[in-house]
Amino acid sequence: MSRIDAIFKQGGRKALITYVTVGYPSVEVTLKVVPFMADHGCDIVELGIPFSDPLADGATIQRASHNALKNGVTPQLCLEVARELSAKVNTPLVFMTYLNPVLSYGFEAFCTACAQSGVSGLIIADLPPEEGSELEAISHRQGIDLIYLLAPTSTRERIAFLAQRSRGFIYLVSLTGVTGVRDSLPADLDAFVSRVRGITSQPLCVGFGISTPQQARQAARTADGVIIGSRIIQLMEADESFGPLGRFIKEVRSSLDGLAPGGKQ
Repeated sequence: MSRIDAIFKQGGRKALITYVTVGYPSVEVTLKVVPFMADHGCDIVELGIPFSDPLADGATIQRASHNALKNGVTPQLCLEVARELSAKVNTPLVFMTYLNPVLSYGFEAFCTACAQSGVSGLIIADLPPEEGSELEAISHRQGIDLIYLLAPTSTRERIAFLAQRSRGFIYLVSLTGVTGVRDSLPADLDAFVSRVRGITSQPLCVGFGISTPQQARQAARTADGVIIGSRIIQLMEADESFGPLGRFIKEVRSSLDGLAPGGKQ
């Protein structure tokens, strides 16, 4: 059982997954905010490796990635940050990035470095499962879960195919579009989650657009967890003491607690 698998074996608890871009607004802030979020109830933390063409990301994360790159953040520095963080927190760390940085680093070398840095999972936003077999094999040998994203437009056949390949959990994209804060979640989100649930027993986590405790609870009624990124970055920007961020995470954690796994309440 991987460290990510263990998160979803906790009875009666929905997973809260948060995202930060490594090096935004600084490496020092990243090293402080991840333990802070873990202490406030986050179950998994995604570490974004900044990339020059983040096609799946909205304005907030694009800006964070752009500034991190200007700060000199590289995949190697992200690995060093992950190593330092893994010594501080027990919370599983997952890299989220795009294929080009990993390909440039080298699949074998990158996965080996991830394992040595205490990284538990890897999400590559632009890697389709049809082209992932090599990285799947390498990451599996290193004990790293390769997590795939699934769009709401996916056919039953594609859902079944992806479910056989994704490890740790399946990242359900709540809508067709990019990341970012939104006023409401799609009306057909429950139906999408239920459709995937009818095909696989893999843990399902919903991301893209979740920005309030109420939205988190709505998504988690049928899913096993929620992923929040843009709102986290906005709250980090609002107050360097992390006061608003801490209150937000506690409110989301409270909104999720008590929901029965795999069912509504």
